[in-house]
Amino acid sequence: MISHRYLSDLFSLDGRVAMVTGGSSGIGRAVAGALARAGASVVVVARKEAELAATVGELTDDGCRAAWVSADLGSRAGVRAAAEETAEVFGEPDILVNSAGINLRPPMGDLDDEVWDATMAVNLEAPYLLGQRFGPGMAERGFGRIIHITSQQAHRAFVQSGAYGVSKGALESLARSQAEAWSPYGVTCNTLVPGFVMTPLNSRLSSDPEKVAALAARTMIGRNGLAEDFAGAAVFLAGRASSYITGQSIFVDGGLSVH
Repeated sequence: MISHRYLSDLFSLDGRVAMVTGGSSGIGRAVAGALARAGASVVVVARKEAELAATVGELTDDGCRAAWVSADLGSRAGVRAAAEETAEVFGEPDILVNSAGINLRPPMGDLDDEVWDATMAVNLEAPYLLGQRFGPGMAERGFGRIIHITSQQAHRAFVQSGAYGVSKGALESLARSQAEAWSPYGVTCNTLVPGFVMTPLNSRLSSDPEKVAALAARTMIGRNGLAEDFAGAAVFLAGRASSYITGQSIFVDGGLSVH
């Protein structure tokens, strides 16, 4: 049917290679699964080998082409090693999704150098280093997609944003700088901005039923987010359909940010 061919041309990721950090849990896992089921060969990067193996096993059982790399993205050496190991699996990635993050948020008065450095290393420096490694190659080949997962706290302070909010705000600025550098050569760089999503990263809040209910009430849809809510947006940003969208922060939040 014409409609099927048209939709496939717009959204298919056949022949593309994707690297998804933090892809073994939460939003990253949902995104990795969506890209793989849309046709991309996906390398999932995270620390815990058991979770990585389970994620990739599920995808390969579904007929997808997927592999995993265990890495610590908290150091420059770890990031660079992960990048090289990833590129050896299916080739240089066309799609880079930075979903790995840490959520250490002591009150600002208690914030110390250790928490600050750890937060910036994983949430900001790793995406920067991976962009520097893969962005120029994407530009040279004439196609690339860089997608960062950020946070409402890039735009507003609440529930002790601390260093976490700063790192996510800087990540959105990084996307704009990457877009400026590489979009003239076919590489788009955007961010997906979650609201409150029920994932392991948000376990501190999700364990409090009253706070969960209050956050749901702040949305227009009337519920908090789920990891699978990001699947469609990720496939859209990763493919041909979004070729004229770059440097943008796209809110996937049930209307929380405008309510």
